[in-house]
Amino acid sequence: MKGWIEGFQASIDFIEQNLLQELNIEEIAGKAALSPFYYQRIFGALCAMTVGEYIRARRMTTAAQELACSDSKVIDIAMKYGYDSPDSFAKAFQRFHGITPTQARESGAKLRSFAPLHIKITLEGGNMLDYRIVEKAPFTVVGIKKRFDAETSYSEIPKFWGEWMKDVKGMKGTFGVCADMDGKTFDYWIADLYEPWKDIPEGCTTYQIPGGLWALFSCKGPLPESMQEWLPALQGYELAGNYSLELYMPPAQDPADTLSYIAIPLKKL
Repeated sequence: MKGWIEGFQASIDFIEQNLLQELNIEEIAGKAALSPFYYQRIFGALCAMTVGEYIRARRMTTAAQELACSDSKVIDIAMKYGYDSPDSFAKAFQRFHGITPTQARESGAKLRSFAPLHIKITLEGGNMLDYRIVEKAPFTVVGIKKRFDAETSYSEIPKFWGEWMKDVKGMKGTFGVCADMDGKTFDYWIADLYEPWKDIPEGCTTYQIPGGLWALFSCKGPLPESMQEWLPALQGYELAGNYSLELYMPPAQDPADTLSYIAIPLKKL
């Protein structure tokens, strides 16, 4: 576990060292030896925010410190922190701090401060991560898909499910499939197992899932919260492929007992 924690901290240190530069998710994720897609999912689970939100919070913190402690012009500070105009900087600054850049220079101005993250994992009570390694042959799913931005997917995908539930088109919604991930965007499918002898529902298409090794993590509790809190920490394997699966079981009478799974493709080291 120590190795991936150090790698993840290295990625955060890289962000901190390059706050004034243009940052891209591919380079940040590379510092943790993860694909951009998996990096953003793990970052969200560990830090309860997106990578973009973290970068903006750190930039607003350091920009406020510079405003309060220097005579630099607002326009110069705005340009320094990547804003095209003083107006766009002022709007972002006010959303974060609750006051304008000009007010930040007044004596006694209250400013928010967001400190750099430091990853620290504490193990308590002997809790075990419930997972198993399985090997699956290729199979095909059928469903509807929508393109999502990786940074906002945590909040937008539940809305997609909400829209689908209003018109399920004869589907069960057995799978949630993330596919064709390029680090910034990906396709998300609400799908069922494809049965060739049945007609494809209107508006749906098929997608083939490659065969291979999978890590199957169980998630117990109300959705979507239980499904979005996971952390792959496996030894002897590394993440593979640009896709992952969510498997939904029938809802339990008590939402706390609802069982679902996340399946992540692996390959042996």
